[in-house]
Amino acid sequence: MKLLAFSDVHGRFDNVTLVLSATRDVDAVVVAGDITQFGTPADVDEAVAQWQPLAPVLMAVAGNIDSPQIERHLKKLGVSLNACCRQVGGVAFFGCSAAPISIGTPYEISEDDIAERLQRGAAGAENGRLRVLVSHAPPRGVLDWTGSGVHAGSEAVRAFVEREQPTLVICGHIHEAAGQQRLGSTLVVNCGPALRGHYAVIELDANGCRAQVR
Repeated sequence: MKLLAFSDVHGRFDNVTLVLSATRDVDAVVVAGDITQFGTPADVDEAVAQWQPLAPVLMAVAGNIDSPQIERHLKKLGVSLNACCRQVGGVAFFGCSAAPISIGTPYEISEDDIAERLQRGAAGAENGRLRVLVSHAPPRGVLDWTGSGVHAGSEAVRAFVEREQPTLVICGHIHEAAGQQRLGSTLVVNCGPALRGHYAVIELDANGCRAQVR
């Protein structure tokens, strides 16, 4: 399975559309939050209308610059992974929207809430041959350092990954920390900010996964 993964689009829907139009043989597109720039559900409609025809499957979580209203709209559109699971070709995708409480952006939730959402999503992923966690926030201490050197990831995401060891974590949130890193046997991929043209191409098979962050 070949994935095209994005995060932190911040309203630059055209950046995703350009890469999607130029990339072949993609089985699914995964968007790890901050789809809009303090936007509205109507903005999400515009994004999904551009992206959905270009790939067989589109899945997404909302970010802290989105909103709970956008979260509900993603669910209405049938593309949300927040606190739920979707099976695609034997791969179980599940996720968590928002980010830990920090600076007062529209969609911040407690670490307890993040942990609860992860458990609800994982409950539907138990039979997945491979498990992919999509979280806007990275695990604490992994691809989460800000420009000032502060770690700003989620303690709950880290605890979940250390305990459950999913095959892959797709995340974003911290623009400066794009890349890939192992946490135990789990590959963590911070896609980087799509508003600056960054994205990740990830291949999943019986032997695990491989990623290129561009």
